[in-house]
Amino acid sequence: MRNTARWAATLGLTATAVCGPLAGASIASPATAPASLYAPSALVLTIGQGESAAATSPLRAVTLTCAPKATGTHPAADAACAELRRAGGDFDALSAADGVMCTREYAPVVVTVDGVWQGRRLSYERTFANECVKNAGSASVFTF
Repeated sequence: MRNTARWAATLGLTATAVCGPLAGASIASPATAPASLYAPSALVLTIGQGESAAATSPLRAVTLTCAPKATGTHPAADAACAELRRAGGDFDALSAADGVMCTREYAPVVVTVDGVWQGRRLSYERTFANECVKNAGSASVFTF
């Protein structure tokens, strides 16, 4: 009887020593488990009439998520994400095709972008002279 108790205790301790670390490694807490293999890229873009975002309220707003795939309410999410990737997330580097001609009418349009691009916090505001100039500022990012 004494031998059986010793074998049971030894088997229990051996199982705990061998399987315990394996079970602990497979269970990760939500705080330490990575949510994704991609750095987050989620943006909110707004358009308003006026010279600054502080002086006007947005007329339209869309969301744009670029990682792991292009989604959101932006009407051309795939094209907008591809354009932003080519520009390295730099909204000042966006440009449309050459040869776009706009009138010299002054009806200011302000665009704002807030969110995260590849893990970096981003806040951007730009005022265009009119809607045509705004649309010429990028091939797809600002066209919503």
